[in-house]
Amino acid sequence: MHAIIVKELGGPEVLRLAETALPEPAPGEVTVDVAYAGVNFADIKARGAGYRVTALPFVPGLEVSGHVRAVGEGVSGLRPGQEVVAFVDGGGYAETVAVPAATVFPLPAGVSLRTGASLPTVLPTAHALLHEVGRLRAGESVLVQGAAGGVGAAAGQLARLGGAGAVYGVVSSPGKAEQALKYGYDEVFVGDGFPEDVRRATGGRGVDLALDPVGGETLLRTLGCLSLFGRLVSFGNAGGGPAWQVGQAELYTGAHSVSGFSILNLAKSDPRALADIAGRAFRPVTTGELELPVTAEFPLAEAAEAHRLVETRTTTGKLLLKVS
Repeated sequence: MHAIIVKELGGPEVLRLAETALPEPAPGEVTVDVAYAGVNFADIKARGAGYRVTALPFVPGLEVSGHVRAVGEGVSGLRPGQEVVAFVDGGGYAETVAVPAATVFPLPAGVSLRTGASLPTVLPTAHALLHEVGRLRAGESVLVQGAAGGVGAAAGQLARLGGAGAVYGVVSSPGKAEQALKYGYDEVFVGDGFPEDVRRATGGRGVDLALDPVGGETLLRTLGCLSLFGRLVSFGNAGGGPAWQVGQAELYTGAHSVSGFSILNLAKSDPRALADIAGRAFRPVTTGELELPVTAEFPLAEAAEAHRLVETRTTTGKLLLKVS
């Protein structure tokens, strides 16, 4: 079979299509013939900086859609030929991938395999940020950094469905703001001046809940946008800056709290908890209440072009690799 193999860390050019052995499912696993693979920023960090890479060579890719090829010993509820989506934590840029059965989910009714490839990371992440970690309550206000991205588009809609009183987003360009406004946001602010925009929009009160994948100075500015008793959830360091730190000076005055979430860590430490979250998160897609925008698609052999596009920071929505 074919897969994208990374033999050395570096730029997009290190993503090379190669022949590799067809995997067989171990006990507790299934193999999936991949139709589409999602492209995530974590893939770019893995390729360029070795993020969560344990050894070279490796195959990138965190999420796929496709058909079950074979079922390993001890697996129930999944069968060969079944349409599924899967969180794979590495290995998704391939024609076939072996996956723990606990993170393989039947394709929701009425959802295409193309759309399905964007489900395993985006929706559970957005749902967990808002509800499991962020504890969103009806009527509260929400601020989302990266509002035009895959998680941002889902978070805006899920916040609205969850009863948020106001939903605000932050993006890096006016074009992204126009895109984000399609997905549940009341207002979308552009650039580093967002704290002033938030204070204006909330009458000086600030927001109850903020979600930040950027880290660094952006996270600290976002912390300054919180209302009394406000919560901030960090879920990445896309800005690439030094690790942020907060202490008594930043938290005590406003009785603020800061939490963190990583779907990669959850999938490894408690895959059944991820499955429970995914089950809840997928429901609005099956009912048509939530839309997941796929904005670009590349053949598997052109994975490098997909990575180059992500690195321009001009993309919105979700990028996919079409595998079969």
